[in-house]
Amino acid sequence: MTTTTTDRSRAEKRPAGAGPSGGAAAGLERTERRLRRNTGVKLVGVLAALLLAFVVQGIARNSALEWRVVGSYLFSGPILDGVLRTLLITVTSIAIAVVLGVLLANMRLSRNRVLQAVNAVYVWFFRSIPLLVLLIIAYNFSLLYAHLSLGLPFGPSFVTFTTAHVVTALTAAIITFGLQQAAYTSEVVRAAIMSVSRGQVEAAETLGVTYWGAMRRIVLPQAARIALPPVANETINLCKSTSLVAFISVPDLLYSVQEVYAANFKVLPLLVVATIWYMAIVSVMSAAQWWLERSMRRTRRTTRIALAPEVVE
Repeated sequence: MTTTTTDRSRAEKRPAGAGPSGGAAAGLERTERRLRRNTGVKLVGVLAALLLAFVVQGIARNSALEWRVVGSYLFSGPILDGVLRTLLITVTSIAIAVVLGVLLANMRLSRNRVLQAVNAVYVWFFRSIPLLVLLIIAYNFSLLYAHLSLGLPFGPSFVTFTTAHVVTALTAAIITFGLQQAAYTSEVVRAAIMSVSRGQVEAAETLGVTYWGAMRRIVLPQAARIALPPVANETINLCKSTSLVAFISVPDLLYSVQEVYAANFKVLPLLVVATIWYMAIVSVMSAAQWWLERSMRRTRRTTRIALAPEVVE
């Protein structure tokens, strides 16, 4: 009698649908919801594919784009020279930005108030002024200083240069992009360094490793994994921003395109040529970023496995 009462109370406390038949009904309901959700996703995908097909068809059949002209200029000499010059500005500028950004980040993290103030003023200055304004100022730097000298402060000058001969349009572009990008890269590097545990540096110093040795061997390799995605994104943005150098007559990709269509008046086809090249460059950079991130993750996983203590059974 007691057992029957207990079973009856358990049945009363059992929620609806908790029995064998209820479980099957709940599973069937979940399956139906999943099918409805998958159907909705597929429908959205079909609509997106149709929209993309309409856009591609409209671009491909647009006679104003003159695809024959696009094909004839896509690999022409002036265009390829502009592509190479765009890559030169991008690679050189981001290299300057990374090296200077690491130095500025350490200045910000140092305990020296003077170094912190210098970093703060530098970052504030280059983040406050638009890039195009900086380019124009650098291009006209010879109007501010006609000659540049190397020597002792308030003393004799050992070497003197004519500014217009040293600071050319290409040099001004590279220096401007490098200095301006370093202000942003320094903040990325600083955040990445701060994400690494301070205890690792203290442990290295306990073993006799210097601060810069710990930074080079312990902190910076770990910070690089964190800083890589934002720095790669900044590199892509920097590559696209190099089109601004056309304003100071640097024959990059955009300037080369402008010179061509100024002669043959094929404006839209030549702009399509520039668009294709920019998309190709950014696609290669994005693929390189993905490969680097994947390699760093694999290296980190392998290092963890190698450093893991062996389990003795």
